[in-house]
Amino acid sequence: MISAGDFRNGVTFEMDGNVYQIIEFQHVKPGKGAAFVRTKIRNVIAGSVVEKTFNPNDKFPTAFVERKDMEYSYSDGGLYYFMDPESYELVPVNETELGDNFKFVKENMVCKVLSYKGKVFGIEPPTFVELQVTYTEPGVKGDTATNTTKPATLETGAEIRVPLFINEGEMIRIDTRTGEYMERA
Repeated sequence: MISAGDFRNGVTFEMDGNVYQIIEFQHVKPGKGAAFVRTKIRNVIAGSVVEKTFNPNDKFPTAFVERKDMEYSYSDGGLYYFMDPESYELVPVNETELGDNFKFVKENMVCKVLSYKGKVFGIEPPTFVELQVTYTEPGVKGDTATNTTKPATLETGAEIRVPLFINEGEMIRIDTRTGEYMERA
Protein backbone atom coordinates (compact mmCIF):
# COMPACT_ATOMS: atom_id res chain seq x y z
CA MET A 1 0.00 0.00 0.00
CA ILE A 2 1.13 3.52 -0.75
CA SER A 3 -0.33 6.68 0.75
CA ALA A 4 -0.93 9.79 -1.38
CA GLY A 5 1.54 11.67 0.82
CA ASP A 6 4.31 9.34 -0.42
CA PHE A 7 3.58 9.86 -4.14
CA ARG A 8 6.62 10.43 -6.38
CA ASN A 9 7.02 10.72 -10.16
CA GLY A 10 6.87 7.31 -11.87
CA VAL A 11 5.06 5.51 -9.01
CA THR A 12 2.31 3.13 -10.16
CA PHE A 13 -0.78 2.32 -8.09
CA GLU A 14 -4.24 0.81 -8.47
CA MET A 15 -7.40 2.91 -8.11
CA ASP A 16 -10.98 2.05 -9.12
CA GLY A 17 -9.82 -1.14 -10.89
CA ASN A 18 -7.34 0.74 -13.11
CA VAL A 19 -3.57 1.16 -12.93
CA TYR A 20 -2.21 4.71 -12.84
CA GLN A 21 1.29 6.15 -13.07
CA ILE A 22 2.17 9.52 -11.57
CA ILE A 23 3.50 11.99 -14.13
CA GLU A 24 3.61 15.03 -11.83
CA PHE A 25 2.75 15.62 -8.19
CA GLN A 26 2.63 18.62 -5.89
CA HIS A 27 2.10 18.58 -2.14
CA VAL A 28 0.01 21.68 -1.30
CA LYS A 29 -0.36 23.15 2.18
CA PRO A 30 -2.77 26.10 1.97
CA GLY A 31 -2.78 28.68 4.76
CA LYS A 32 -6.34 27.74 5.63
CA GLY A 33 -7.71 24.21 5.48
CA ALA A 34 -6.18 20.77 5.15
CA ALA A 35 -3.16 19.83 3.01
CA PHE A 36 -3.71 17.92 -0.23
CA VAL A 37 -1.73 16.34 -3.06
CA ARG A 38 -2.35 17.65 -6.60
CA THR A 39 -1.35 15.11 -9.25
CA LYS A 40 -1.31 14.48 -12.97
CA ILE A 41 -1.77 10.73 -13.48
CA ARG A 42 -1.83 8.51 -16.57
CA ASN A 43 -3.96 5.40 -16.93
CA VAL A 44 -1.24 2.98 -18.06
CA ILE A 45 -3.63 0.65 -19.90
CA ALA A 46 -5.83 3.23 -21.67
CA GLY A 47 -3.16 5.95 -21.93
CA SER A 48 -5.43 8.80 -20.81
CA VAL A 49 -4.03 11.56 -18.59
CA VAL A 50 -6.10 13.04 -15.74
CA GLU A 51 -5.49 15.69 -13.10
CA LYS A 52 -6.70 14.64 -9.65
CA THR A 53 -6.31 15.80 -6.05
CA PHE A 54 -5.91 13.41 -3.12
CA ASN A 55 -5.99 13.63 0.64
CA PRO A 56 -2.42 12.80 1.85
CA ASN A 57 -3.87 10.02 4.05
CA ASP A 58 -5.57 8.17 1.14
CA LYS A 59 -4.06 4.72 0.65
CA PHE A 60 -3.85 2.71 -2.59
CA PRO A 61 -2.44 -0.72 -3.45
CA THR A 62 0.91 -0.51 -5.26
CA ALA A 63 0.85 -1.85 -8.84
CA PHE A 64 3.94 -3.70 -9.98
CA VAL A 65 4.70 -2.92 -13.61
CA GLU A 66 7.16 -5.30 -15.24
CA ARG A 67 9.89 -3.62 -17.32
CA LYS A 68 11.73 -6.12 -19.49
CA ASP A 69 14.52 -5.49 -22.00
CA MET A 70 13.53 -6.83 -25.41
CA GLU A 71 15.01 -6.41 -28.87
CA TYR A 72 12.86 -4.85 -31.60
CA SER A 73 12.85 -7.33 -34.49
CA TYR A 74 10.47 -6.19 -37.22
CA SER A 75 7.02 -4.80 -38.01
CA ASP A 76 4.26 -6.45 -40.00
CA GLY A 77 1.19 -4.35 -40.70
CA GLY A 78 0.04 -2.80 -37.41
CA LEU A 79 2.04 -5.22 -35.23
CA TYR A 80 5.60 -4.70 -34.00
CA TYR A 81 7.52 -7.77 -32.84
CA PHE A 82 9.94 -7.75 -29.90
CA MET A 83 12.23 -10.69 -29.07
CA ASP A 84 12.90 -11.83 -25.51
CA PRO A 85 16.72 -12.30 -25.35
CA GLU A 86 16.42 -15.19 -22.86
CA SER A 87 13.71 -17.35 -24.45
CA TYR A 88 13.93 -16.00 -28.06
CA GLU A 89 10.14 -15.71 -27.96
CA LEU A 90 8.58 -13.02 -30.18
CA VAL A 91 6.04 -10.75 -28.48
CA PRO A 92 3.67 -8.84 -30.79
CA VAL A 93 2.83 -5.27 -29.73
CA ASN A 94 -0.01 -3.29 -31.31
CA GLU A 95 0.90 0.00 -33.00
CA THR A 96 -1.40 1.92 -30.62
CA GLU A 97 0.74 0.93 -27.61
CA LEU A 98 3.89 2.51 -29.05
CA GLY A 99 4.68 6.04 -27.93
CA ASP A 100 5.51 9.01 -30.14
CA ASN A 101 9.20 8.52 -29.39
CA PHE A 102 9.18 5.04 -31.04
CA LYS A 103 9.90 6.79 -34.37
CA PHE A 104 13.58 6.88 -33.30
CA VAL A 105 13.84 3.08 -32.92
CA LYS A 106 15.35 0.95 -35.68
CA GLU A 107 15.52 -2.82 -35.96
CA ASN A 108 17.69 -4.71 -33.42
CA MET A 109 17.55 -1.89 -30.82
CA VAL A 110 16.88 -2.96 -27.24
CA CYS A 111 13.77 -1.33 -25.70
CA LYS A 112 11.98 -1.75 -22.38
CA VAL A 113 8.62 -3.48 -22.81
CA LEU A 114 6.18 -2.43 -20.05
CA SER A 115 3.52 -4.90 -18.98
CA TYR A 116 1.03 -5.28 -16.17
CA LYS A 117 -0.26 -8.78 -15.31
CA GLY A 118 1.00 -10.05 -18.69
CA LYS A 119 -0.64 -7.33 -20.82
CA VAL A 120 1.81 -5.12 -22.71
CA PHE A 121 0.79 -1.45 -22.51
CA GLY A 122 3.87 0.49 -23.57
CA ILE A 123 7.39 0.62 -24.97
CA GLU A 124 10.27 2.72 -23.62
CA PRO A 125 12.97 3.23 -26.27
CA PRO A 126 16.59 3.81 -25.20
CA THR A 127 17.08 7.33 -23.79
CA PHE A 128 19.74 8.20 -26.38
CA VAL A 129 20.00 6.74 -29.89
CA GLU A 130 22.52 7.25 -32.67
CA LEU A 131 20.98 7.55 -36.12
CA GLN A 132 22.19 8.54 -39.57
CA VAL A 133 20.89 11.64 -41.35
CA THR A 134 19.48 10.47 -44.70
CA TYR A 135 18.35 13.86 -46.02
CA THR A 136 18.90 17.49 -45.14
CA GLU A 137 19.40 20.71 -47.06
CA PRO A 138 23.01 21.90 -47.20
CA GLY A 139 23.80 24.68 -44.74
CA VAL A 140 24.55 28.05 -46.32
CA LYS A 141 27.85 29.62 -45.26
CA GLY A 142 27.28 32.80 -43.29
CA ASP A 143 23.90 31.73 -41.86
CA THR A 144 25.37 31.21 -38.40
CA ALA A 145 24.66 34.56 -36.76
CA THR A 146 22.23 32.88 -34.34
CA ASN A 147 21.57 29.37 -33.15
CA THR A 148 19.60 28.38 -36.28
CA THR A 149 18.39 24.92 -37.21
CA LYS A 150 17.14 23.13 -40.30
CA PRO A 151 14.92 20.08 -40.84
CA ALA A 152 16.57 16.67 -41.28
CA THR A 153 15.20 13.20 -42.06
CA LEU A 154 16.75 10.27 -40.17
CA GLU A 155 17.21 6.65 -41.25
CA THR A 156 14.05 5.64 -39.35
CA GLY A 157 11.97 8.21 -41.26
CA ALA A 158 11.65 10.57 -38.29
CA GLU A 159 12.11 14.29 -38.89
CA ILE A 160 13.89 16.54 -36.40
CA ARG A 161 15.64 19.92 -36.42
CA VAL A 162 19.45 19.94 -36.49
CA PRO A 163 22.12 22.69 -36.56
CA LEU A 164 23.21 24.03 -39.97
CA PHE A 165 26.62 22.27 -39.88
CA ILE A 166 25.06 18.75 -39.97
CA ASN A 167 25.24 17.13 -43.43
CA GLU A 168 23.71 14.04 -45.07
CA GLY A 169 25.34 10.75 -44.02
CA GLU A 170 26.46 11.97 -40.60
CA MET A 171 25.65 10.03 -37.44
CA ILE A 172 23.96 12.09 -34.71
CA ARG A 173 22.82 11.39 -31.15
CA ILE A 174 19.18 12.10 -30.26
CA ASP A 175 17.40 12.31 -26.90
CA THR A 176 14.26 10.18 -27.42
CA ARG A 177 12.43 11.78 -24.47
CA THR A 178 12.39 15.21 -26.14
CA GLY A 179 13.12 14.30 -29.78
CA GLU A 180 15.97 16.82 -29.89
CA TYR A 181 19.41 16.71 -31.48
CA MET A 182 22.15 16.30 -28.85
CA GLU A 183 25.51 16.02 -30.67
CA ARG A 184 27.42 14.34 -33.45
CA ALA A 185 28.12 10.68 -32.76
